[in-house]
Amino acid sequence: MLDFSADELSAIRLSLRVAFWAMLGSLPFGVAVAMVLARSQFWGKSLIDGIVHLPLVMPPVVTGYLLLLLFGRQGPLGRFLDENFGIVFAFRWTGAALASAVMAFPLLVRAIRLSIEAVDRRLEEAAGTLGAGRVFVFLLVTLPLIAPGIVAGMVLAFARSLGEFGATITFVSNIPGVTRTLPSAIYALTQVPGGDSGALRLTLVSIVLSLIALIAADLLARGMARRLAGD
Repeated sequence: MLDFSADELSAIRLSLRVAFWAMLGSLPFGVAVAMVLARSQFWGKSLIDGIVHLPLVMPPVVTGYLLLLLFGRQGPLGRFLDENFGIVFAFRWTGAALASAVMAFPLLVRAIRLSIEAVDRRLEEAAGTLGAGRVFVFLLVTLPLIAPGIVAGMVLAFARSLGEFGATITFVSNIPGVTRTLPSAIYALTQVPGGDSGALRLTLVSIVLSLIALIAADLLARGMARRLAGD
């Protein structure tokens, strides 16, 4: 039952790699966007908020197609990155990471934004009155206070990236050993005779990995919250 083939193990390893880099690569942007949405008031804020959360409601295939138009070899961003930096996303595992990051980005931003909005602004103001600059206030006061939200957002983004299928297969296809992640491998196995057992094995792996990620997010967030509260 758990006798994984080489292709199945490759899909598991690639999924973990893609999910890790999708989470890590989107983290700085997630924190920045969450800060802007939580603390700033400006014309068009609702539009920006809607664009950030658009991948949650838009068909994943549409997201993947837009990524292909923008980051494909003939796309404006894809051509620029390829010609100037040698970076290629289309039909590469890096493209799978990009697609996963885009799809998971709303969950990351939402978790961090809620954490920022829960911060007592008086603590930051008190640090400011003691002479700390805005950067030091953020690093020494705000960042530790929102750390549980950041951790929760990171793990949610990781878990979401593990399950990404529609945008990924549209943008980078389903190439064994290159872009075939767990969902793509499960889909491929369901299309061939005798692939049911392999699909079931990978399905169980997906469930286990997702549960571990969600439980870890909850435990880490609670632990950091208790530490910050001094318990």
